[in-house]
Amino acid sequence: MPTFDTLLRDLRGKTPEIDPQGLNAELASGTHAAIIDVREADEHAQGVIPNAVHIPRGFLELRIEKAVMDRETPVVLYCAAGTRSVLAVRSLLELGYANVRSLSGGFNGWKKAGLAWEQPVALRADQEARYSRHTMLPEVGVVGQVKLLSSKVLCIGAGGLGSPSSMYLAAAGIGTIGVIDDDIVDASNLQRQILHQTDRVGTAKVDSAELTLRGLNPDVKVDKHRTRITADNAVELIRPYDVIIDGADNFATRYLVNDVALRLGKPVIHASIFRFEGQLTVFSATGSPCYRCLYPQPPPAEEAPSCAEAGVLGVLPGVMGVLQATEAIKLLLGLGDSLAGRLLVYDALKVRFRELKLRRDPTCPTCGDGVDRSKIPLIDYEQFCAGPKH
Repeated sequence: MPTFDTLLRDLRGKTPEIDPQGLNAELASGTHAAIIDVREADEHAQGVIPNAVHIPRGFLELRIEKAVMDRETPVVLYCAAGTRSVLAVRSLLELGYANVRSLSGGFNGWKKAGLAWEQPVALRADQEARYSRHTMLPEVGVVGQVKLLSSKVLCIGAGGLGSPSSMYLAAAGIGTIGVIDDDIVDASNLQRQILHQTDRVGTAKVDSAELTLRGLNPDVKVDKHRTRITADNAVELIRPYDVIIDGADNFATRYLVNDVALRLGKPVIHASIFRFEGQLTVFSATGSPCYRCLYPQPPPAEEAPSCAEAGVLGVLPGVMGVLQATEAIKLLLGLGDSLAGRLLVYDALKVRFRELKLRRDPTCPTCGDGVDRSKIPLIDYEQFCAGPKH
């Protein structure tokens, strides 16, 4: 009867291998091989070969097709000492991968050869539990979650849109959430502004937001900006953040945020709500249409009433705010297709989403052809405000 040792010797004799120096030379020459670390999580945490993808041996067959979609791509598997990787090579050959090798000596051999390695990003034990449903997604993983924890998102407004977007961003582990709002909590807000509670009526919205977001996730740092965003402070407020969530309720703020974001090269996730309808898009600042392409001129105030004047279905901003948070996470992680160049329109009464194509206006004064975005003038458009906050 064959033993494991005899089986391993037989497989090793039939398995293509590469030694650490040979792999290092290939990588230095520009060979685009996929390096797969098949060790367990505790081993992976002790160090990795740069740019290696971690797929524990028990998940290799389940996850390899997402990590390496082209079966002609050269693949090198490594474990601690070169045993499990030999067994793993056989599995990938059976799956149709044509160019698979095992790293002889494994990671231990790589380190003994004095070759470059790095300490992988890691989560604390409590974070591993909190974000486990994220990290088990190959598209996110530990690396993606650590990136979220180091990201900064600015929510303009702590109202109907800012409430759900900031709460889901906090739950997702966004490291820093900035909140700009100069208002206080009013009883009429509570029908839709879920950041706030009845016992906080009369409290500054930014203080109420901090209590909710920190209570939801103590990992999150909340930057409170109890002010209105103006031409004088907009650059200073927006510059530190990676992504901007536009939950403003008036054209003055939306135009100003658009102009500052273009000047600074920051993506803006814009949403608006009215009665039973919501709209959502992304202004990427990298060639997509901007807010002025969508609205070259603001409508008269009487044609753009506020929620206080026209009303709004309480759950509507929840739908749109969650979509804003989704787009923010996608942008931060580089996942999927953003809504840049597309306008998503939601009709709550008909439960219908429609998508409209947006095109950049080559004559747009802020993103058009030949415009020097670093010199976009910043103006307060107070005459365009349509009314009180959402």
